[in-house]
Amino acid sequence: MALDAKIPGGPIAEKWDRHRFELKLVNPANKRKFNVIVVGTGLAGGSASATLAELGYNVKTFCIQDSPRRAHSIAAQGGINAAKNYPNDGDSIWRLFYDTVKGGDFRAREANVYRLAQVSNDIIDQCVAQGIPFARDYGGLLDNRSFGGAQVSRTFYARGQTGQQLLLGAYSALMRQVAAGKVEMFPRREMLDVVLVDGHAKGIVVRNMINGALERHAADAVVLCTGGYGNVFCLSTNAMASNVTAAFRAYKKGAFFANPCFTQIHPTCIPVHGTFQSKLTLMSESLRNDGRVWVPKNPDDKRTPDQIPESDRDYYLENKYPSFGNLVPRDVASRNAKEQCDMGKGVGETGQAVYLDFADAISRDGRDVIAKKYGNLFQMYEKITADDPYDTPMMIYPAIHYTMGGLWVDYNLMSTVPGLFVLGEANFSDHGANRLGASALMQGLADGYFVLPYTIGGYLAGTAKADVTDGHKAFDHSEKQVAGRIDRLLSVNGKRTVDDFHKTLGRIMWEYCGMARNNEGLAMARGMIQELRAEFWENVRVPGTGADFNQSLERAGRVADFLEFGELMIIDALARQESCGGHFNERFETEEHEALRDDDNFCHAAAWKHTGDGKDPEFHKEPLVFENVKLTQRSYK
Repeated sequence: MALDAKIPGGPIAEKWDRHRFELKLVNPANKRKFNVIVVGTGLAGGSASATLAELGYNVKTFCIQDSPRRAHSIAAQGGINAAKNYPNDGDSIWRLFYDTVKGGDFRAREANVYRLAQVSNDIIDQCVAQGIPFARDYGGLLDNRSFGGAQVSRTFYARGQTGQQLLLGAYSALMRQVAAGKVEMFPRREMLDVVLVDGHAKGIVVRNMINGALERHAADAVVLCTGGYGNVFCLSTNAMASNVTAAFRAYKKGAFFANPCFTQIHPTCIPVHGTFQSKLTLMSESLRNDGRVWVPKNPDDKRTPDQIPESDRDYYLENKYPSFGNLVPRDVASRNAKEQCDMGKGVGETGQAVYLDFADAISRDGRDVIAKKYGNLFQMYEKITADDPYDTPMMIYPAIHYTMGGLWVDYNLMSTVPGLFVLGEANFSDHGANRLGASALMQGLADGYFVLPYTIGGYLAGTAKADVTDGHKAFDHSEKQVAGRIDRLLSVNGKRTVDDFHKTLGRIMWEYCGMARNNEGLAMARGMIQELRAEFWENVRVPGTGADFNQSLERAGRVADFLEFGELMIIDALARQESCGGHFNERFETEEHEALRDDDNFCHAAAWKHTGDGKDPEFHKEPLVFENVKLTQRSYK
């Protein structure tokens, strides 16, 4: 079955304006009659909640943390893209669109990406009006810096705290609406099911994470803004609370899951340092503006970096990709770092690291200039590693970071379940097989501030209003299912901890579905995950009760979902017999070891439909049509 993305007709530059005009509107007096649930309070959820409430809708917003300020968006460091062309270096909406499509290895939907580039400039204006302290140049104008995958400077930034500052802006707008009584905030709630009435999303069931109570909430539409699923790998740059549960519950209720195997490896992370580590720390990609990546030329060279002369250093990205150098996209930089380490040229105690060296930049610009750009990042690195990057090169290695896969949505950001909208990292739409740096914040705010407020109105105005309450029998059924799953987790009473299962799953996923994959390894990994999942339900130990504060129970539910979702990722990876972006199947590579796409057979988004527990999912696809960007072998040389 080919999915209908509902992409409007006409020239690509006119699609969004035309679509906005043609969408049905909810008049101001009627907006107050509609209730909308927003799950998640990061950039996508916070901006969506604030904007919908500002328009007049009644919004219920659910936060897994104790405050929206703790959403994982706060961890984004490097910046946010926009096509303002302030440096006058040749940028434009079209170039941002082209770079993003190319960066995603031609596996994104053209119409969505162009819309993203279009509204990018509005995002900057919105954030400046909110008082976001973007960096400014010597004349007081907004400054820009470069990021991987582009040859222009289009990234707006607030030192290494861009995500934090943007989130505070959305949070301020959100809390204004809370104070006005248009948003009702529910902190420390975890969504455990979406409720369907006559096939439409009409509410959710959540667990109060403080007292364990199950709660029902009804609405006219549900908006998921719950982030990505990188923690399926256990070790990732994601916050520990990041999970797949909300999206996976929606998948089990009929929402198709698209391209789950498209996961991004970030090349600039602090390397793993022990078996008891719980997460990995990201160092901003912006560091690659001034830092030079290198390894020793000779394998097994164990000298300290200060003892290795220039003649014995291999600046492999600069040598291999002269046009982009250290600013190649993340998937390219990550695979090359792995390649160097596999050749025995990795550095550090484990040999699983490369150097990121700022000596030339400090010599050229001075320590003060570098400190103004990256001071807080250098400080963070020193606190974690006890090495001073001003004096010795950083050591970095790729790590799981962002997920390009997510619930399938059409041009209106609505899933295959009517009334269920999905925003930000939780959907699949804008990045293809690889996300360019500084575009995650852009997508989250574009979806929340400028896209959903139009498209949700089109759905509400075009659908007969059904006054469903949380007393409906569909809520009874959903709550019973959720309670039964919790009881089952608590009743196993085995001998193995949840964290132990999670680490085992993470090792399987990283080894066989990480930076490089092959058919044999994927097939083996699927069997291993099936065995691990069977053991989980026979031998996991979850202490405590459901009617109480119980973080072990929270983690158990999330890992149980990861154990199912991990197999879906494997199935998707096996079905895509090509290499593209972050999906690198070793059977499909060019003579220069780059990803080799198969556009004749796989120029589509793969969307999977749940068919029942223990059954293989059903494959559907959305053909990707490229009318404005020519399909070519991606090159950054």
